[in-house]
Amino acid sequence: MNLMALLAARADGGRPVKAGLIGAGKFGSMFLSQVPTIPGLEVAAIADLDVDRARAACRTVGWEEERIAATAFVDDGAALCFRDSVEVVIEATGNPKAGIAHALAAFEAGKHIVMVNVEADVLAGPALAARARSAGVVYSMAYGDQPALVCEMVDWARACGFDVAAAGKGTKYLPGFHRVTPDDVWSHYGLSDEQAAAAGMNAQMFNSFLDGTKSAIEMAAIANATGLNVPADGLLFPPCGVDDLAHILRPRSAGGVLEGGGMVEVISSLERDSRPVYRDLRWGVYVVLEAPNDYAADCFRQYGLKTDASGRYAAMYKPFHLIGLELSVSVLSAALRGEPTGTTRSFCGDAVAVAKRDLKVGDRLDGEGGYTVWGKLLPAQKSLAVGALPIGLAHGVTLTSAVAAGNVVRFDDIQLADNLAVTIRREAEAMT
Repeated sequence: MNLMALLAARADGGRPVKAGLIGAGKFGSMFLSQVPTIPGLEVAAIADLDVDRARAACRTVGWEEERIAATAFVDDGAALCFRDSVEVVIEATGNPKAGIAHALAAFEAGKHIVMVNVEADVLAGPALAARARSAGVVYSMAYGDQPALVCEMVDWARACGFDVAAAGKGTKYLPGFHRVTPDDVWSHYGLSDEQAAAAGMNAQMFNSFLDGTKSAIEMAAIANATGLNVPADGLLFPPCGVDDLAHILRPRSAGGVLEGGGMVEVISSLERDSRPVYRDLRWGVYVVLEAPNDYAADCFRQYGLKTDASGRYAAMYKPFHLIGLELSVSVLSAALRGEPTGTTRSFCGDAVAVAKRDLKVGDRLDGEGGYTVWGKLLPAQKSLAVGALPIGLAHGVTLTSAVAAGNVVRFDDIQLADNLAVTIRREAEAMT
């Protein structure tokens, strides 16, 4: 609350908040569509490898030519970070290696950064957050994306004095989806290849949502921001509708499916036989609360919350998220309050590469959503103990050992050259 009042004061003083966007894809375009209707917020510069595409994106979302002409368009994200006109950097490339490089450039330039690039955050978030603190700038999750919305709900629950039994999001999931490749992804979305192509949809990107990789990345980000626990052997993806959240997402000791309390988890909008779940939460986020006392439990019932049979567990949820349409909340929070809308605080969860099929020596990994590996959530300590390869580093690397389908790929199984992303990842690992 009060962001618009703070923004109005800035605008009245002739000091609008000026953002720089790196990556004018779908998420960035959704943000750009809202900027003209937020007085006091401006986009000073946009960086994209294809500058003409970035200009076209502005026209597509309804920008007038005068606004486009007043915006700097560049092809170098790091250079954007050093522009005097930019106060808050938005990293929306989705490329973990690029995201790390841009974050470091922002810190060096003394700029706040909003990391739409959750892939980079999960790969090396502890190190990036520490460097941001040293630079005196904000390192923030992107509001509108599910991790930041879940973090907000967890913070709300704890600020109200509730224990958090579980928190997470919904998705469309079946166990077989872990093996899906870009060749057959569209059939699971009810689209033909031609329809997807006409809409400009990227098969590998959309497959990362379907095969479980994006869920692993996002739950790792939430765990690292909130300190919630991570399932010992990956997400369960239990089928669950909103009316059953408090019943299913409680510890096994209380009759639920979770191995313990305070867990991240993703629920499926499909039953295991492919039937749709009644009142699913495919597009939303949730938090399951545990009453700290009998009085609070009575209040759950009195005020109509859906609870488990004991009355001790209840759930709150948000049925939708608007991704880039809500991103300005993070930009304004960083610029006006100096506060992130969620940020990495520890290394609790990791998203690691698992073989989709039997992989042989010489095979080249193609990263999240591809043909070779999918991303699985593991506790960070377990990931480090087995030397698991993060999904964020599993692109363009060659196997030196065979890996059977369903097995975790390890650092020892690949040929990996040192680079900036590897260096910052190792820095993050040393902070556990």
